Amino acid sequence: EGHTTFLANTAEIMPGEFTRSADFSLPVERLKKAIRTAAGDDKAHFFDATRTATALFGSSLGANMFMLGFAFQHGGLPLSAEAVEKAIELNGQAVAMNVSAFRWGRRAAHQPDFVRGLVAQPGTAAQNAAVVETLDDIIARRVAFLTAYQNAAYATRYADRLAALRKAEARAMPGSTDVTEAAARNLFKLMAIKDEYEVARLYTDGSFAAELGKQFQSYDKLEFHLAPPMMGRRGKDGKPRKSSFGPWMMDGFRLLAAIKGLRGTVFDVFGYSSERRMERQLLAQYEADLE
Repeated sequence: EGHTTFLANTAEIMPGEFTRSADFSLPVERLKKAIRTAAGDDKAHFFDATRTATALFGSSLGANMFMLGFAFQHGGLPLSAEAVEKAIELNGQAVAMNVSAFRWGRRAAHQPDFVRGLVAQPGTAAQNAAVVETLDDIIARRVAFLTAYQNAAYATRYADRLAALRKAEARAMPGSTDVTEAAARNLFKLMAIKDEYEVARLYTDGSFAAELGKQFQSYDKLEFHLAPPMMGRRGKDGKPRKSSFGPWMMDGFRLLAAIKGLRGTVFDVFGYSSERRMERQLLAQYEADLE
């Protein structure tokens, strides 16, 4: 007792026993009491990192980095904050989100009631994160996303548009960033359309498998319900009809994700649909309006 600092994510993940016993429940409070008894009240710290990360970032993937920040602030890491954040940058994976999650974990250790209160408030992940998100944060997070969505050149195109607009706004309205912030959000929406390539990327970038692993101890078969545009099946209401695809579809997703560079080129077989043409027109018009 007194020698070990214990930090726990209190998110409750039901094991397979839950499906076989309607009365099953996780003994969370009993476990916390046992931990406090063993480690000491001042050495045991608990926080629902999974719920907090989901509320802040729209995904629980930031939970581990949140807990790293939580542990750091409680003196559990023999490193500087700068060293941790530099390591995140060097890793190059979801840098903006992971740095933000690390900082939120630190804040949760310092101001637990504030962070819990923020998570308890109704609102979207974007609204909650925006409480402390600066314009630079807004742009950086979207640059990171667009790099993964397409490539670095595509993300640079976004950043350059906003940099030019930001300078123009500063000249016209010194001290204001409202126009640039609105453009940062709206331009991103038009550049990050959730098309076929993006659906494939999201299924194969590891986040889908990670979420399955958190929700289920094991899963033998996956089934996807999709409405590929080239199949052209429509119901009586005129809306596309979905078809069922087995686990082999993951191979198709991997192929699509690998060739996402074709997006918007003459070789983009999905780009000839009326929906995709309209999306490109809207983006071109918006970019022209920003000039």
